[in-house]
Amino acid sequence: MASHDSHIGRLPGLFANPDTSSFTEFLGAYSPQSLPGGRTPPASRAGDDIPHGTTIVAVSFPGGVVMAGDRRATAGNVIAQRDIEKVFRADEFSAIAIAGTAGIGIEMVRLFQVELEHYEKREGRTLSVEGKANRLATMVRQNLGMAMQGLAVVPLFAGYDEERDEGRIFSYDPAGGRYEERDFHSIGSGSVFARGALKKLYRADLSAEDSALVCVQSLYDAADDDSATGGPDLTRRIFPVVASVTSDGYRRLGEDEVGALAQAVVDGRYDSPGGPTAPLR
Repeated sequence: MASHDSHIGRLPGLFANPDTSSFTEFLGAYSPQSLPGGRTPPASRAGDDIPHGTTIVAVSFPGGVVMAGDRRATAGNVIAQRDIEKVFRADEFSAIAIAGTAGIGIEMVRLFQVELEHYEKREGRTLSVEGKANRLATMVRQNLGMAMQGLAVVPLFAGYDEERDEGRIFSYDPAGGRYEERDFHSIGSGSVFARGALKKLYRADLSAEDSALVCVQSLYDAADDDSATGGPDLTRRIFPVVASVTSDGYRRLGEDEVGALAQAVVDGRYDSPGGPTAPLR
């Protein structure tokens, strides 16, 4: 009869302790998580199959700000929707756009709209631009737990400041950090390419119409290099959502206006695929 000591160092099923080579070889050969050749599959994220929206740009001009977003939503490597809207009216003098998990982002936008309307009805006046930006930062921070699981939402906020008579742009990080941006900004997977275009095309004296054109140009450049960003779809008549905020309030540009801008951008790319160039001197 085997002594009690003979079973020390054994696991159920007569396997050796995990530090022995035989047990390690067993796991390496039969682990259902292994791929041929002993490779480990990439870890999946919670939001891989959930629609995500990108890309958003915003440009300030004397007396206001223009915000625009492409219309594509992706789920992994699949186009989930071709005509999603990511730019919204927050209230009479501000706009909000979202990049990231589309469902959570749209829900956040709706809640933000309701809170601003509730404040205006309760106080009899609109919340200041700073107050709106701060409240949105709190809402983003409340989603931090979901962001850590791969369901992040990052908004872009812009509004007309009545006291300063200018447009202001605010960006955020997934932890709720709030940052005021100067002149222009972009978020989303195509933001790097869009921001490069904005840097070359931005001028301090842009008109509202030219600012909208700059936004469409930058979105085209983003779509040219980022597969998750959709360019103007002339065959389906699907164009970016473009909105301006001035002392006259929020205004979404009509389909005909944006369509004309998109057509001009596409036509110009036939002669210059890289887009308009900035003067060297």
